[in-house]
Amino acid sequence: MKDNSYNAVMSRKNEIMKNAIGIDYSTFENEGISFEYERMMRETGYTLEEMQKIQGETGVGNTPIFELRNMTALARKYSEPGKGARIFIKDEGGNPSGSFKARRAANAVYHAKKLGYKGVIAATSGNYGAAVASQAAMQGLKCIIVQETYDSKGMGQPEIVEKARKCEAYGAEVMQLSVGPELFYEFLLLLEETGYFNASLYTPFGIAGVETLGYELSMQMREKYGKDPDVVVCTNAGGGNLTGTARGLIKAGATDTQVVAASVDLSGLHMASDSQFNRKSFTTGHTGFGIPFSTYPDRSDVPRSAARPMRYMDRYVTVTQGEVFYMTEALAQIEGLERGPAGNTALAAAFSIAREMDQDQMIIVQETEYTGAGKHIQPQLSFARDNGIEIFFGNPVDQVPGVNIILPKTPDLIKAIDLDMTKTRKSVVKNAINADQATRVNEQDIQFLVAETKTDRTFVTETLKELGIEF
Repeated sequence: MKDNSYNAVMSRKNEIMKNAIGIDYSTFENEGISFEYERMMRETGYTLEEMQKIQGETGVGNTPIFELRNMTALARKYSEPGKGARIFIKDEGGNPSGSFKARRAANAVYHAKKLGYKGVIAATSGNYGAAVASQAAMQGLKCIIVQETYDSKGMGQPEIVEKARKCEAYGAEVMQLSVGPELFYEFLLLLEETGYFNASLYTPFGIAGVETLGYELSMQMREKYGKDPDVVVCTNAGGGNLTGTARGLIKAGATDTQVVAASVDLSGLHMASDSQFNRKSFTTGHTGFGIPFSTYPDRSDVPRSAARPMRYMDRYVTVTQGEVFYMTEALAQIEGLERGPAGNTALAAAFSIAREMDQDQMIIVQETEYTGAGKHIQPQLSFARDNGIEIFFGNPVDQVPGVNIILPKTPDLIKAIDLDMTKTRKSVVKNAINADQATRVNEQDIQFLVAETKTDRTFVTETLKELGIEF
């Protein structure tokens, strides 16, 4: 019998992953810290046309774009004369499972069936689980979703609990776990025991599935408004949303469009802390995932993540929990569109950024999500109160994550805060060096880091000098 102790299973993780995905990641590794990212995407993914066909067969994609005229008018009311860009959303809530993640899941589940797997497994507490379950039902495959749901007291967040019900409605089996390292252990054990496919968020075919979103967005804007949007705002957590969208924009030739990442500021809260797990009111789209996965993407459940957002990101901003709740209600009450908090994270950022832009410019939030019982504002705020979080109106800049949620007293207090991109890009270099325990890098490594940071050779070499790395 195999040793299924924690350490033994962890020591087998590379072998388990290889069997569960069908990709030998070692073939893309170079000598040193680099690997051949684009070759990995080409040889293990699908073409844009293939992805569109795969998604179209299960009703995924071709979602509409809406102009938020009332939201734009509100932004202009609080802008300088001549400022206030037109605000748009791409309504991904219209996909079968209610979010853009149906695009990723459609490709992953299709690929699993093509390779002959009998079932799929995904470790996710969010929309992706519902997307995988939905697609598995369409393709006739078994599905297991592993969730990090509860703290040690057995208390689960409303949105995560709702996701379990949604997955079960599609026929999936849901395994709910408490916060901590057991999630990855149980996930690996299930993959090994069942022989099912790992429908990871971070595979090339999963990320490539989102390319259709970026491409579609560009084509629709050109057809309807005669040009590409000036700015696209993406809610950022694990990085696949931004990576796939940006790659799709590039394939459409929309190379002048600025790509902005937006995350909810949960600084000071530790995502794997049992005591802090339920002191946040957002399960994804926050800095607890967004910053670590941006600066070191290979922390995911595959050897090399295909989600590498810093390769494509022009700007990274944060918004507060209170600002997102406010924008969620504003969207419903002044535009008549009730959508969940994930896309509204980007909408809060877009509302702020639009006020910096000229009125003839266009800014688009590239995804919305469905809303339901656990995603609504009141259950989230009630849950926060039950966990000792103070809620009041004021200036969101004064928020302390895990202590209070401050709803903006007036819309002009909604302010996207820029992260220091230079510091963030230096962290990408530092983490890549540390992961490989490198003391010296070659020219191929330098060029890899140039691509990883979306900078130039001078930036990378100066950062390497600061770190004391020879080249």
